[in-house]
Amino acid sequence: MSRDLLPGATGVLVLADGTVLQGIGVGAAGSAVGEVCFNTAMTGYQEILTDPSYMAQIVAFTFPHIGNTGTNLDDLEQMSGSAATAARGAVFRDVPTPAANWRADSDLAGWMARRGVVGLAGVDTRALTRLIRRRGMPNAVIAHHPAGAFDLEALAAQARDWSGIVGLDLAKDATCLQPFTFDEGLWSWPEGYGRRPAARYEVVVLDYGVKRNILRALTSVGARATVLPAAATAEEVLARKPDGVLLSNGPGDPAATGVYAVPEIRKLVDSGVPVFGICLGHQMLARAMGARTVKMEQGHHGANHPVKDLTTGKVEIVSMNHGFTVDRDSLPETVVETHVSLFDGTNAGVALKGRPVFSVQHHPEASPGPTDSLYLFERFAGLMDAAK
Repeated sequence: MSRDLLPGATGVLVLADGTVLQGIGVGAAGSAVGEVCFNTAMTGYQEILTDPSYMAQIVAFTFPHIGNTGTNLDDLEQMSGSAATAARGAVFRDVPTPAANWRADSDLAGWMARRGVVGLAGVDTRALTRLIRRRGMPNAVIAHHPAGAFDLEALAAQARDWSGIVGLDLAKDATCLQPFTFDEGLWSWPEGYGRRPAARYEVVVLDYGVKRNILRALTSVGARATVLPAAATAEEVLARKPDGVLLSNGPGDPAATGVYAVPEIRKLVDSGVPVFGICLGHQMLARAMGARTVKMEQGHHGANHPVKDLTTGKVEIVSMNHGFTVDRDSLPETVVETHVSLFDGTNAGVALKGRPVFSVQHHPEASPGPTDSLYLFERFAGLMDAAK
């Protein structure tokens, strides 16, 4: 890590403390400010970079070889929008490899350039990961200039001046603008993404930055998914007479989004309708039930996290992406802890005693994998059956 640029350096990552990582610029030329996190997944980089939960973040991939499966139009996770409402930048150990997959219609670097994602390759991602583990996720600016023209002092100042994610309501920008219905099913060989079976349930999804594969997993159990904006009221939700409500994933601070979302979630819980929360939805549901959320030092980002389902005793390998967590010591007596991370013991799931209400911190849809937790959508369907 150096402040003196080497000849040929066309990309930099400048941390708020002035640390400079330099290498080869990849993807879009320009710069982006964000919080740097590391992701340990070996696959699914397109899904990661289009996940709205990564809004205002720069993702450093710990796996060294990224790019060989290319990109395609099917594996986008966000419903719409550009990198402004998903990951802003990406850091790689090696320059992304050419696409070599039958589903690819573009290479990763070209796709990043068209999408507006700024990338940096050729850096010691292990050293960066160790830095994050020691000091927490830093604010930084990632920049790519084909001629290597960088004002490092100005970039460091920009990183220092950025407010960070704490206190930011990012769901308001990641959410849909108007209601819509989603009917696409999960991917299957060799047809690809199919259509849902005949609808057995009417489910309203509150969109805080929902992933397509959450909707696909939901429709796969027979739900007609109607997606509403994050600021929708409980009255607007219940007017649609849903069999269940899903609180989606999303970016930002749950305390900030919770200012307007938590009171509505409380009303939905009190209505008796089954409620299922995922990621940010889990955090805000926990807040609605009286718990606290706190910022994590390094967060959980990857597809290899062990979580124990305390209701069954089963250990699952799951996909996670969160920088905030529910403070398990703040859970009220009315709430049962259902899942726990085996990495650090943090909370990974809750349920409300005597009510058809539960949530998990991890991503049970987990596309491209693992799929150990897909059964949670069946669990949600069971609650809806019981409530009918």
